[in-house]
Amino acid sequence: MSLTANWSYPTAIRFGAGRLAELPAACAEAGIARPLLVTDRGLAGLEITARALDILDAAGLGRALFAEVDANPTERNLEAGLTVYRAGGHDGVVAFGGGSGLDLGKMVAFMAGQTRPVWDFEDVGDWWTRADPAGIAPIVAVPTTAGTGSEVGRASVITNSETHVKKIIFHPKVLPSVVIADPELTVGMPQWITAGTGMDAFAHCLEAYCSPHFHPMSHGIALEGLRLVNEFLPRAFADGADIEARGQMMAAAAMGAVAFQKGLGAIHALSHPVGAVFDTHHGTTNAVVMPAVLAFNRPAIEDKLAQAAAYLGIPGGFDGVAARVEELNALFAMPAGLAAMGVDASRVDELTTMALADPSVGGNPVAMTPENTRALFLSAM
Repeated sequence: MSLTANWSYPTAIRFGAGRLAELPAACAEAGIARPLLVTDRGLAGLEITARALDILDAAGLGRALFAEVDANPTERNLEAGLTVYRAGGHDGVVAFGGGSGLDLGKMVAFMAGQTRPVWDFEDVGDWWTRADPAGIAPIVAVPTTAGTGSEVGRASVITNSETHVKKIIFHPKVLPSVVIADPELTVGMPQWITAGTGMDAFAHCLEAYCSPHFHPMSHGIALEGLRLVNEFLPRAFADGADIEARGQMMAAAAMGAVAFQKGLGAIHALSHPVGAVFDTHHGTTNAVVMPAVLAFNRPAIEDKLAQAAAYLGIPGGFDGVAARVEELNALFAMPAGLAAMGVDASRVDELTTMALADPSVGGNPVAMTPENTRALFLSAM
């Protein structure tokens, strides 16, 4: 193992119940005087969004809103958001919501002053250096789910609406200047969203922990994130008003996104093309493929997961962790497999090609080939 790596850790986070009230102060800290609040269609008419707009308006920051954001955001959503941003003379973005609202909001701020197409900034080599950093607007991120961790990320996932391929767009300045992590905003989440986003956080921590890359800080954060999700997601699912469980899950989500600097793997390599082609919920897809991926990676991660099991208080080593994942999926009434989510097995070859092109394959403990990736998809059906 090479003890050489490049590390980066996240931003200023205002964490705690009721801290949405600090949104104007967060905007001032980020240098934003005319924010555009970007969220998804589902959140646009909800009370928490109205509350955020009221807080901004009362502070003299206006109540500008863009919410034409799909569950899997596309470049079309981005172009529409940029039109609104530029027409309104805005100088920054409040990215508000779950992964879709956060990712699209970050991209509106990133692309506000760029002249090249968004695909030129895919997370490939040094492509991020193509961007004009002076053209990137400041971002305040306000998560309303506990899963993606996009509020502490330097990238967004955007789906190409023509090819149905998800692309990761990266730049260091995509990292929000300030995060408001208020668990009260997650209290009204439906159970299935609580479960799906929570299992997304679990997948981030699990894959980061199992990644063979060297990053001991992320490794430790991933392990503690696993413990938090294992303990508190069932509580948040059972009682949406359990503010301690909601807060611990919001922390676990941010921890997962920090941890996966160490790497992701086959869970995400499979779920990204499935989500792009069949428009499935990302976290739920992660949960559905997780048992098959654990079995696939067992030869490389059995000892590592035995250590995790001991920390988590799960008896049975690797088998105990695998059984716990199955138990959680059953508790949350996750679909029985990809077929139950509407995934057509006749398109496995297409999905396999897309999975092998996904950057996540680089962090998988077992090398992924066309043959074993196809078999993995079929086992997850």
